[in-house]
Order: sequence, then C-alpha cells, then structure tokens
Amino acid sequence: MTTPPAPHADGALRPAVDCIVVGGGPVGLLTAVFLGQAGLQVSVVERWPERYELPRACTIDHEALRILQAAGLMADHADLFEPSQGERGGYEFRNGAGELLQAIDWNRRAESGWANTNGFHQPELEAALEELAHATPGVTVHRGWTFQSLEQDDCNEQVFVQVTSTERPGEIVRVRARWLIGADGANSAVRSELGIGVDDSGFEADWLVVDYQPLAEESWSAFVTQYCDPAQPATAVNSGPGRRRFEFMRRADMSVEELGRESTAWRLMEPWGVTPETARLERHAVYTFRGRWARTWRKQNVFLAGDAAHLMPPFLGQGLCAGLRDARALSWRLCMVHHGLAAPGVLDTYGPERTGHVRKIIDEAVAAGRVICELDVDRAAARDAEMRRRSLDPDTATREPPHPRLGKPSLTVDGAGTEGRLAPQGRVRLADRIGLFDDVVGGEWQLISRVADPTEALDDEDASWFWQIGGVVADVSGVRVIDDLDGTYKRWFAENECEAFLARPDFYVFAAGRHRDIPRFVHLLRQALGSPVR
Repeated sequence: MTTPPAPHADGALRPAVDCIVVGGGPVGLLTAVFLGQAGLQVSVVERWPERYELPRACTIDHEALRILQAAGLMADHADLFEPSQGERGGYEFRNGAGELLQAIDWNRRAESGWANTNGFHQPELEAALEELAHATPGVTVHRGWTFQSLEQDDCNEQVFVQVTSTERPGEIVRVRARWLIGADGANSAVRSELGIGVDDSGFEADWLVVDYQPLAEESWSAFVTQYCDPAQPATAVNSGPGRRRFEFMRRADMSVEELGRESTAWRLMEPWGVTPETARLERHAVYTFRGRWARTWRKQNVFLAGDAAHLMPPFLGQGLCAGLRDARALSWRLCMVHHGLAAPGVLDTYGPERTGHVRKIIDEAVAAGRVICELDVDRAAARDAEMRRRSLDPDTATREPPHPRLGKPSLTVDGAGTEGRLAPQGRVRLADRIGLFDDVVGGEWQLISRVADPTEALDDEDASWFWQIGGVVADVSGVRVIDDLDGTYKRWFAENECEAFLARPDFYVFAAGRHRDIPRFVHLLRQALGSPVR
C-alpha cells in the first residue's frame, strides 16, 4: 500500500471551507471523502501526527462494505477483508465445557451483495481511506492539529473553529466553515464543547483484548466464538487475513493492572494452544466495554458521528459499522443541501434516524454481553439449560444478526413494510458489463421495478428532476437490458410482496409498493426533500 502524500507543502489550513471534520479515523475520513466527491471543500483535522498502526476494530458487515464500495474503495481494496463463510463462518455461544449453546447465522444471504461479516485489520483500512482522501479533490487531511473550541453565528450559517498545531504550539488558527462534524471518538472534544450529554445502558465490563498472528495452522469451528464460561468468559474471533483475536473478561479477583500484563495474555490463551512458540503477539490492551449514546447528534450546524455519538460493547462487531453508516447518512444530506437539491430541514432527520437504529443494536449487543459475562455458577447453569432448550426449537435454534430499520422520524414513507430497511444489491449484467448493481448501473437514488421500465410511469418533469438529484432507474424483469443474474431482486420483491422500490443514497428503502405507485414515490420524495411539486 502506498503512503499518502503530505496534505500541503506549507501544511496550512484553508481559512474557509464548506466543512471541517474533526477526527481522522475511518468515520471522519470516509465522511470527508463523500463530501469531497460531491464537490465540497473539506478540511480534516486530526490531533495525532501519525496513524495508529495497531489493531482496533476487526469485524465489518455487508452494509459497511457497500458503503465503502460507494466511496470507490472496494475496487482496489476488497482483499483487505476476509469473509465469514462456510461451515466455519458462523457465530457461536459455547459454555465452559465447549458445548454449543446457540448459533447466529452469519452466513445468511446479506442484502448488500457482500459477505454478511468480514474480518479486517483496521490500520490497513485507515491507510486506504487516507490515501483515498488525499486523492479526492477538495479534501485536505491535517495531522497534528488539535481542536480547541468553536462558535456559531446567530444566523446558523457559519461555524468558527479554533485549532492548534503540534508544530506551532500556542499558535491558534481560526477556520470558518458552513458545517462541522465531530468524529473525534468516545472522548469527543466537540461533544464536550457543545455540552451534549450521553445516556448509558448500565452495562460495563473490563476486558483484555489480545491480537496475534498465528505461526502455526489453527482450527476453529466458527468465525466468532463466545465462551460463556463463568470461570473465565472469553471471545475468539477471526480478525482479518492472517490474524486472530482473543478477548478475556476481568474477574473481580484480578486487578486491571494484572489483566493488562503480557504474561496474563499468554496465560489466558494457553488453553487454546496459543503460546509464544505458536503465535506472535501484536497487541494487548484493556478496554471497558460500555453501551452509550449522545442525547442529541446535532446543535445548529455541528453534527456528531461515530464513537462521538455512540459506543457499544463489541459482542456483535457493529461499532465501526454504525460509524460508517453515520458517515453515509450525514454526507448525502449535507451534499444535497449544499447543492440546493434539498431543504435544510432534511438535516433534522439525521439524528433521530441514526439514534433509533443504533439504540436497537446497542440493546442487542448489551443483551449478548450480559449472557457472556455471567460469573455466577448457578445462574450460568440456568442460562445454559435455557439456551440448550431453545437450540432444540427450530424457530429459535439459529438467530440472525441484527438488521433493524431506521429510527423515527425518518426520511421514508410508510408503505409495504420495507421502508427504513436495507434495499438489496445483486449482480447484474448491462450490455457487456457484469458486476454489482452500484458499480454497473450506479445512482445516488435508485428506482427499481420488476415489472417494467420505471420511466414509463413518470412524466418528463418528474423524470428530469429525479435524474437531476442523481437518480437512476432500472427494470430488472429480465425483459429489458438489465439482467438480475442471481435472482437477488426477484427474491427480494417476492419476499416483500411488492413490485418496485425507491432507495436512498445510504441504501435504505424510501418507499416500496406496486409499479403503478412509482409516480407517488417520486412526488413524496420531492416533498420530503423540500423540492416543489408541480
């Protein structure tokens, strides 16, 4: 992988930009890329002079990969991700004796055209995103710059930000922007500056996270295994090509300092045959797993995203995925408002939609954590018995990972029951091109029918407006030019008992129903975006 070039020869920040992104991690960088690709001038300020080169997040789902695909990253970097697939691709709960208690089907057919769950090495993803950010016109990344404070004008039109550079300590630089995005992590300085409080799930546990590279062949029954052992709760996870991770809960009889020792990491991994002779230790660190969320994600023209807006225990591998969803959900709104394609009120739906969605995932992650973290022997035995009982019931034996709908109020339309849920992406053929729909056909907004060409249902004025906002139309009936190669769209339409859907730039269904409803979909979208309807 190439090393990204320096942002500017003089390292100077522009005095005025369209948006300032505070935080140069995956969420901040991806947000900046989307905004820059839409023609905005963006400055990313990151307090650390160099990227963090050790593992952190290590699993990513199909929806997040589709978001990265939309940014253009997957064309050259799909090999960064190791898909969960096959008989060793699931998610298991086992007790202290190794007995299987429950399985989650991580090999289910995912909506987004990518494997449901994937392992990856975060430093490689961050390097690829930073390289993409530097290659995106209008985006500059400034490392070694620390956010100090902000103020907003009375007209809610400008944000004034003060930052300092490690190279010039004491010197304060003032930058003006239309918007600011705080993607600066769990201890967000932007969130603190805004005085935004957080709500707490009440779940908290200290865990040792150990990343290593196997030096010998290893055999695991699942992509992720949760060992629900009251003697020592543990997690084993595939963390990307050539890497593995263990996580161990701190018991009351062990101090945080002892848990954080390298010798403790080796001792706890030894029962699985992971020793200094069979593995190279890459990193070990103690984290406190929590479930928290910001009470509001916006104050005037300042927004929160990623860990600045929410934290969740890692038991479902959804922390980074949620942050990448934030990046896409916020960026398409800002881009449309910036270009006059949507009214500013569209920004009001960002926080409620994302809060409702992420709260469901936090609740599920906390519930999984409470199962895994049980230390009482008798309660653990009762838990095991109940999970065994459910494993014998075909309706509860295998669960699916969470895929909730958007929170309310949302920028969707009540209809076929699919609104606010993910739209599908399948492989298609268009002329001599074969690939995933977003790559072959594209589109910010997608209007897809299984009956006929959607444009036949639209008058010229509505069709012209839809194309103006970056919309594409597709007939996947098999009669016209687009072939649904694997039957992805045919299955989705049949399962949801509808004939057409209109999907947003973040791939959530705005509206779905009969083919004849297409003009109504477009009219309702125009109203929702604040665009005049004839």
